[in-house]
Amino acid sequence: DLVEDVTANILFQYAYQWGENNENNFGFSNGDGMKMVNANVVVSNLFGALEATVGRQFYGDENSAVMYFGPNHYNAEGGRYARALDAVKLAYNNDSFVLTVMAGKVADISSIDWDYDTYEPTTIFGADVKFNLMDDLTAQVYGYGWRNAENWNAYEEDYIKDDYAGLYGAKLNFAPEAFLLSAEYARNFGGDRLIKEHKNTGYMVKVDGAVKATDALNVRGMFYYETSDFLSFGNFTPGLLMGHRLQSRLDEYADGIRLFNVGVDYKPAEKWTVSLDGYSFQNRFGRHAATWEADLTAKYDHNEYVQLFAGVGYAKYSQSEDYYDVYFDEIGKENFKGQLGMLIKF
Repeated sequence: DLVEDVTANILFQYAYQWGENNENNFGFSNGDGMKMVNANVVVSNLFGALEATVGRQFYGDENSAVMYFGPNHYNAEGGRYARALDAVKLAYNNDSFVLTVMAGKVADISSIDWDYDTYEPTTIFGADVKFNLMDDLTAQVYGYGWRNAENWNAYEEDYIKDDYAGLYGAKLNFAPEAFLLSAEYARNFGGDRLIKEHKNTGYMVKVDGAVKATDALNVRGMFYYETSDFLSFGNFTPGLLMGHRLQSRLDEYADGIRLFNVGVDYKPAEKWTVSLDGYSFQNRFGRHAATWEADLTAKYDHNEYVQLFAGVGYAKYSQSEDYYDVYFDEIGKENFKGQLGMLIKF
């Protein structure tokens, strides 16, 4: 019964990562070289119900602020070109819910050399379950843990070496045909035992909404709130300019982030998508004037395997004293940015 009707797929992928071989403004180093990013066996219909993926693999949603291991297609500055897991993943899917369980290690393929080892845990494990409550309504709950992480703890005002650390969260998604509303909350835990938490652990809240005004026009909005000590493996880099700079959480963002975004997507033709976004970035306590950013981006889908993209962004930076006295001394005052690239999928 174990091997009846089982199918296996074998996948190998390499990626070339490049960068300057010195420490950059975010406090980590870039490297270069050929990296194996994906090498796994997928076994379907295991025990008649499960799908198993064993080996180096990608995991999660590229747009997730919580959990993602995989290639970074549009925001690859700072060396974060790809991350992967050496893991075992089991998935069960029926009409009512999708259950995913994983355990493994973070693969050593990233060119990042962090100042502390939060993003290089020895092991990582977790589970994610998504319930199909109605045709247009889904609910998701998840929890992930990792071992031997060094975490900044706001309550202790010091780095705490935890035997266990991780996060748990929930997300509700309501998506009828012309409307979208989703809300997500996640919080860290950590301590000497898996179920023990420090006081005042980091957390984040993310709310998204969108309305399809016409077949060619989509209007959306987002609110994001995060404490500075929230730790995750997410891939959330909003904005062409500020998205990368927020990775460092320096100066006026040291207490966390409060972010608003309003955007419009327009499809002038079947293969084209033009987007205009406005952002407001602010310390989560609102102690200073916000940094404003506007981005204009375009994507052209040549076919299902090739996409061309381009963008230009402008930022009007905060007038806070910390911003000018410290932040600009480290990364400069450039307030324009252009982006041009091509995605090739195999």
